[in-house]
Amino acid sequence: MKVFITGIAGFLGSHLADRFLQEGHSVVGVDSLIGGYVDNVPDGARFYARDLVKDSVQDLLTDVDLVIHAACTAYEGLSVFSPALVVSNTTQATTELLSQTIKAKVKKFVYLSSMARYGTIDTPYTEDMQPKPQDPYGIAKLASEKLVENLCNTHGLEWVVLVPHNIIGPRQKYDDPFRNVASIMANRLLQNQPPIIYGDGQQMRCFSFIQDVVDPLYVACMSDEALGQVINIGPDEEPITINELAEKLQSIVGTTFKPIYTGGRPQEVKIALCSSDKARRLLGYQTSTTLENGLRELVDWIRARGVKDFEYHLPIEIESDRLPATWSQRWF
Repeated sequence: MKVFITGIAGFLGSHLADRFLQEGHSVVGVDSLIGGYVDNVPDGARFYARDLVKDSVQDLLTDVDLVIHAACTAYEGLSVFSPALVVSNTTQATTELLSQTIKAKVKKFVYLSSMARYGTIDTPYTEDMQPKPQDPYGIAKLASEKLVENLCNTHGLEWVVLVPHNIIGPRQKYDDPFRNVASIMANRLLQNQPPIIYGDGQQMRCFSFIQDVVDPLYVACMSDEALGQVINIGPDEEPITINELAEKLQSIVGTTFKPIYTGGRPQEVKIALCSSDKARRLLGYQTSTTLENGLRELVDWIRARGVKDFEYHLPIEIESDRLPATWSQRWF
């Protein structure tokens, strides 16, 4: 089978490419390199540096059987201050890709959404709940899902919407000041700098180790059981606050800093936890890596690759007094 993966130089996209190559499939992919590293792209995959909003990928879709759309400027907190950038690279990028996929007569389209789709509703989130996204990123992801369903149903493509969340592990971008809390903390701690925590640190999440996400995603891509479904992919075990995450990472790295607390980010959801029941039922989902071991693998990978200075690589469109000082004053 020939598989086309967007975001192939990113964290999740590169691991998915690895899995499909290991299973004997042909893989081609694109990435704008906004949120990934080119050396993430696995050997054996054909890679093209393209921006889905600005560049056509029509020529790369010839004879493709499956499109996996993992690319996105997945910046939930930043979307409040750079909505045009985030929404364009989420919803417009999805629409451009869908149009070209349909014209290429690809059989199946798999969209990787986000837990941000749920927003401010009761937890744990289940797929049958009415989403209430809290920020422009969540709104854009939900709109993209609706476009996938509408256009694929209209033009006869099989489709699946998968909702991975809070993934950690090797290949995650760790020099990005705008997202990836565990990687940001690990990169700082390995440079003997204290963790920085927004608000009171009582925000609660469940973190997914990368391989525990890739396995069910592969099953969903290959199985008819997932067709026409929205499915959460990630654990509902080991919920942890951001304060506890900082403590756990300090224990792993071997530091004892007092965290620096700063103001909360606008529109941040306090408690965001998903139910995994549907993934267990349809995809045989289960976790094999504990949070402790997943964080250790992340830290070991950053240590081996080398710590990095944080790169403020994205523009701020709205500079208001609500802009976090971490970004306006470049604390990282």
